[in-house]
Amino acid sequence: MNTHSPPLPLIEVKNLKTHFPIKKGIWRKVVGHVKAVDGVDLTLKRGETLGLVGESGCGKTTAGRSIIRLIEPTEGQITFHHNGQAIDLRCLEKEKLRGLRRELQYIFQDPFSSLNPRMTVFAIVAEPLIINKIASGRELEDRVEQLLIRVGLRPDHLRRYPHAFSGGQRQRIGIARALALTPSLIIADEPVSALDVSVQAQVLNLMEEIQEEFDLTYLFVAHDLSVVEHISDRVAVMYLGQIVEIASADRLYRNPLHPYTAALLSAVPAADPDAQQERIPLEGDVPDPADAPPGCKFHPRCAYAQDRCRTDAPRLCETEPGHQAACHFAGELTFEALA
Repeated sequence: MNTHSPPLPLIEVKNLKTHFPIKKGIWRKVVGHVKAVDGVDLTLKRGETLGLVGESGCGKTTAGRSIIRLIEPTEGQITFHHNGQAIDLRCLEKEKLRGLRRELQYIFQDPFSSLNPRMTVFAIVAEPLIINKIASGRELEDRVEQLLIRVGLRPDHLRRYPHAFSGGQRQRIGIARALALTPSLIIADEPVSALDVSVQAQVLNLMEEIQEEFDLTYLFVAHDLSVVEHISDRVAVMYLGQIVEIASADRLYRNPLHPYTAALLSAVPAADPDAQQERIPLEGDVPDPADAPPGCKFHPRCAYAQDRCRTDAPRLCETEPGHQAACHFAGELTFEALA
């Protein structure tokens, strides 16, 4: 009999909220809040890739940045398990948080604006090593050169500036910078959305290779479900600041329980151009996060909404083992378009 307890997760997020004040008038009085992230619960297991998906404006990028405090969250608990300790990142003083920054890295969405155009590739990749006093001199040059080679670039690229590279090459530079401090967690914010399809596949394959080699955990933020399916172990679907469904990638793509997830999946183009494909329509636009509807936030756009949905907010509950959904009728609905 195995008496060993399961390994602790890397990150546990509970009731994470990030609200931005709305100010008006000459005195800049606060008249409301944009609830970009409004009560998110997530667990990131060591070595896994968790895909975080949803429409533009759903709060997924804000959630990713709030987890590592690039944006200061309003409320919640962010527990980082490091060297046998459970550290609440949200309550950590900035000086102590800075010491943990090397464990928590970020790959930005736009490789054209995330690299300083006045810095050479060497300076960009070497900067975190210099700031953290990890390497200098010849050792620094060797480490930067090795990182560049590992992400598929050449040593003679070191003295060039970002404008000399294609989008895919710039994103490789961003990946090398994130790898420089050998982190535990990398949050990748739509890292391939600005790239051509053929280059997307190359970058995704690179990320999978270095994940295994460096024992990385990914939070992969994206709106393209076909990309997320390729790289993710589990997928969390976000709508208007909240997680509405989370499951293993296989289970979620095969059997979605939430109408919003089903609608997103029905919009993914089929691999077979001759295949008959029916879409599940979504009425209207995403509601204003400063004035969210009562009850289930998705009910104004849901074809399956009933009276209960307009008044009672559903909780994220485990409907099947390892499969959670925030819908009053999860497991009861049949989505014929996905049959």
